[in-house]
Amino acid sequence: MDNSEKKFKVSFNSPVILSFAIICAITMGLNAITKGYTNTHYFSVYRSSLVNPFTYLRLFGHILGHANLDHFMANIMLILVVGPMLEEKYGSSNILFVILSTALTTGLVHIIFFPGYKLLGASGVVFAFIMLSSFTCIREKEIPLTFILVALLYIGEQVYAGLFVKSNISNLTHILGGLVGAGLGYVMHKNKMNRY
Repeated sequence: MDNSEKKFKVSFNSPVILSFAIICAITMGLNAITKGYTNTHYFSVYRSSLVNPFTYLRLFGHILGHANLDHFMANIMLILVVGPMLEEKYGSSNILFVILSTALTTGLVHIIFFPGYKLLGASGVVFAFIMLSSFTCIREKEIPLTFILVALLYIGEQVYAGLFVKSNISNLTHILGGLVGAGLGYVMHKNKMNRY
């Protein structure tokens, strides 16, 4: 068979990122079907009884829920752009660890400091990935200017917005996600986490 006759095939090139995006899409569909019930009870985090098993599910599940299509698209498009490169560089298990660490960190901080409000969405993961991606070009004893600019622009803008702009956006979640991504990026860059 001639090479020119070979057919292209679609590959599941980034299993964690693609699975995450698919689960978020399914979650959004479920929320539409249930008229908001699933987001409220399973896919947003807020303070609730420690004997309720869904309290612990929501600590992680809140990153799967999104308020509307615009919220979903903004987060998932960035995750699909940046995530596969990160999964290829750091490995699927490490990227899953970044996602779960971001969910747990943002969820815990939210229920401790903002008990009366619900938090949902993958924007913390987006910011973790943005900061993690800036570690891809760090060399020994060098900090790239791009890393400094990303940190100043993305995190600095969130600090400013959190202090001076009234909105329904959780700027603290973005900042925490960025810190988780930067911290785990440093650890993975130093080869202190296995890459598989």
